[in-house]
Amino acid sequence: MVTMTKMTTVQQLNSALGASSDKPLLLFKHSTRCPISSRAHQEMETYLQGTPDENIEYGIIYVVEDRPVSNEAADRLQVKHESPQAILIKDGEAVWHTSHSNITAHALHDHLT
Repeated sequence: MVTMTKMTTVQQLNSALGASSDKPLLLFKHSTRCPISSRAHQEMETYLQGTPDENIEYGIIYVVEDRPVSNEAADRLQVKHESPQAILIKDGEAVWHTSHSNITAHALHDHLT
């Protein structure tokens, strides 16, 4: 089963962004204080438990608990911070992103496979 790797340090984020040259990375920015984010997290889990693209790495940033990592992701990727938010990264650059109620298992499947 595919799982999301928790990104807790800027160094870990930087390594994952660098590795996106070999394997794309989908980052999910999640707020544990937001009901919309909770629904989006459930949609991510539904996608991952279905038939996810196994040629993609999946990471999760808890935006409240790991704010420096979340801020660094927004700065490095030049994607305005939102939460919840899903960002697909290839070669260290954001190539697709969406947020809030647009994060559904169906949308993820359509954009990632």
